[in-house]
Amino acid sequence: MTALDLSSPVAVVGTGTMGQGIAQVALVAGHPVRLYDAAPGLARKAADAIGSRLDRLVEKERLTADERDAARARLTPVDDLSGLAGCSLVVEAVVERLDVKQELFRALEDVVADDCLLATNTSSLSVTAIGGALRVPGRFVGLHFFNPAPLLPLVEVVSGFATDFGAATRAYETARAWGKTPVACADTPGFIVNRVARPFYAEAFAVYEAQAADPATVDAVLRESGGFRMGAFELTDLIGQDVNESVTHSVWQAFFQDVRFRPSLAQRRLVESGRLGRKTGHGWYDHREGAERPAPHTAEPAEPPAYVVAEGGLGPAAELLDLIREAGIEVREAEEDEGTRLVLPSGGQLVLADGQLAAEFADVVYFDLALDYRRATRIALSHAGHTSAKTVAQATGLFQALGKKVSVIGDVPGMIVARTVARIIDLAVEAVAQGVATEEDVDTAMRLGVNYPLGPFEWSRRLGRGWAGALLDEMHEVDPCGRYAPSLALYRYACATDQREDTP
Repeated sequence: MTALDLSSPVAVVGTGTMGQGIAQVALVAGHPVRLYDAAPGLARKAADAIGSRLDRLVEKERLTADERDAARARLTPVDDLSGLAGCSLVVEAVVERLDVKQELFRALEDVVADDCLLATNTSSLSVTAIGGALRVPGRFVGLHFFNPAPLLPLVEVVSGFATDFGAATRAYETARAWGKTPVACADTPGFIVNRVARPFYAEAFAVYEAQAADPATVDAVLRESGGFRMGAFELTDLIGQDVNESVTHSVWQAFFQDVRFRPSLAQRRLVESGRLGRKTGHGWYDHREGAERPAPHTAEPAEPPAYVVAEGGLGPAAELLDLIREAGIEVREAEEDEGTRLVLPSGGQLVLADGQLAAEFADVVYFDLALDYRRATRIALSHAGHTSAKTVAQATGLFQALGKKVSVIGDVPGMIVARTVARIIDLAVEAVAQGVATEEDVDTAMRLGVNYPLGPFEWSRRLGRGWAGALLDEMHEVDPCGRYAPSLALYRYACATDQREDTP
């Protein structure tokens, strides 16, 4: 099954930002495009807006004037659904209401031929449920573009329960022919990206609700230690708190209120107050003109220890040992090569976040996971109230000697980056085990759809397949609400590796 021929007309129904973007993508790819909107006059306004964007592409030398003129000639606004007759693909981008979408597609079936592909750009509704209202549901598929559609490469090609393989394949190949990077997935709440990404927001909000760190500090740690493009608070301010919360609530409800997808009460209060982010001038941050952005918590300078004693290789943080030596600090090897910690001259221990609390131990400081300890510019530390001030100071001074800013946060299990990455890996492994998508497509979706520095399976290979499950096990021990209980899929994922390694 191949992509649609470029001579095949493509229709877009709904001419908001997303509809216009999808229409522009199809138009620039070379298709005749028809625009329809139920509101009178909006299709023509959308065509004018797309024409203006084509002008800007010429100015940026991404299109020639001849290509622009040809594209404009292929763009046709229509005033009635009947104007979409003869189209080979219709993509819907109207309001996120199941009844509205079902009614639209039922009406479209009376207009287009039975071999016309019908597609929804929904991000939160069930493709199966929308297509269930159709006379020919096999030709119905999800084509979930990301905003702005002309710029972002990812398209989730979603097969509903009744979608024919040939229809999904044609939609996939068409998206690829349009210059996009398609990933195939089954119809599941949130598809790939909006399902697997929930912990990125949820764990940041949970740390905030526990009063362990403020938004600016959490965001700084996610960026400067975790390697994420933006922190959770600033990203949701950009997306819109109402939009982000709506997706979270939709996924939570679709999974029968599974505690792992539970929405944040703090975000609910933000939405209720009308602080929706940049679009209203205030969200987690104040975006009004002249407002000063709060600085993350950064520890005052402290003296580094003269030496550290390494007990074990530090696991995922092993590269720290080389950095410590390069900073001129002596690394002594423990006689018994057990554990994964550093012992400081104070007698206290410096331990990579493992899901436990510092409060459980006599004198422990935890440090957070980093994407790359050499390149990280900030490291988070956490400790209990009874941890000795000398141990905290030496731990702080050690990372400062490595050229890192240090943010000291409250004593929360899994800290910030570690708990976030562990939960993302868990949801990704479960999605693959349930046949939602392949490991490769999940990684591609998370890198391209939300700009993660690594896909979940890339993280897992770097950290070790058993790492996420071990950390979540400890978090579940501390907080047995069910939110952090590792999935059965994650357990099997880790055990399969162990068994292969044990095979002679």
